[in-house]
Amino acid sequence: MARKRVVRESVNIYEAKTSLSELVERAAAGEEIIIAKAGKPKARLVPLESALPRRVPGHGKGKWTVADDFDAPLPTDVLDRFEGKRR
Repeated sequence: MARKRVVRESVNIYEAKTSLSELVERAAAGEEIIIAKAGKPKARLVPLESALPRRVPGHGKGKWTVADDFDAPLPTDVLDRFEGKRR
């Protein structure tokens, strides 16, 4: 596993606004960029640690089943408890 490159550079907020696309690409490549206002650090632009993989439709097909009575009415005692009634 390659180590991530971390270069801390501070840019002022005006520069960050005018070159946001470039700064985002640099952060995605592993740099850490500090955004400052009036010389004081205000935010940090860092790369995402990991992006979740895209879901694949049908990937779980056949791995689980739904019971035939899945949508059958609940027993009265269970419904009563949902409604705050005690038996």
